[in-house]
Amino acid sequence: MYIYGKNVAVEKLKSNERINKIYLTKNFKDIEIMNLIKNKKIIYSFVDNKFINDRVSGNHQGILLDVDDVETFDISYIDNIKSKLPLLVMLDHIEDPHNFGAIIRTSEALGVDAIIIPNDRSVGINSTVVKTSAGAIYNMPIIRVANLTSAINKLKNNGYWIVGSDMDGIEYTNVDYKIPICLVIGNEGHGMSKVVSNNCDYIVKIPMIGNINSLNASVSCGILLAQIVNSRR
Repeated sequence: MYIYGKNVAVEKLKSNERINKIYLTKNFKDIEIMNLIKNKKIIYSFVDNKFINDRVSGNHQGILLDVDDVETFDISYIDNIKSKLPLLVMLDHIEDPHNFGAIIRTSEALGVDAIIIPNDRSVGINSTVVKTSAGAIYNMPIIRVANLTSAINKLKNNGYWIVGSDMDGIEYTNVDYKIPICLVIGNEGHGMSKVVSNNCDYIVKIPMIGNINSLNASVSCGILLAQIVNSRR
C-alpha cells in the first residue's frame, strides 16, 4: 500500500513498522524526515512529481511511502482492553475515506480504545484514510467484523452499552456516560441501519440551532466523543 504526506511519514518513521521504500520529489528538503530516513537506513529514491501523482491523489507534499497494509483485528481484541471505562467507536458503513480518516484522528486524540468497522459496504483502509488521519491510524486499533449485530451482541455480553446517533434520539447531554460505551456513527447519507438502531441502548442527538439540520459524520463523532470524555472527568 502507498501512503503519503509529511505527518504520516513522521509517524510511520518513528514507529517500528516496516517501510519497504520511500520516494521523494527532487526538491524535497524536510530535514527531520531526511534524518529519520537515513538513521533507520530505509531505501529511498528521488523521483519527479508525476511519479507520485500517478500513484496517489491528494496533497502528498513530495513524499510517498511503500508500506505493508495496516494491521487489523477481530472482535476478540476487546478482551485485551484494560481501560476502567472502555470507549469504542463503531462505524455503520461509513463510505467517505475523509470521514473515516478524520474519525480515526479524533478518536485517537480523545482516547478511544478501538474502532469497529464492517467488512462490506464501507470504505477500506486506503492511502486517503491514512493521510486524513495524519498518521493516527498507527496508534488506533481497527477491528473488522463480518456482522455489526453480532459484534454488538458480543459487546453487550462484555458489559458495553451501545449509544447510537440519530436526529430522533434524546439530547446527547442527557446520558450518563460513566459506563463502558460503544458509540455508533451511521452512514453519511442514510444514518444507522435499522437493525443496528434497534440494538442500541441509547440513541442520542445533537440539537441543531441553525438552518442546517445535520452534521458531517466525523464532526458529529467529535462532538459526541468530547461530551463522553468530558462527562467522565
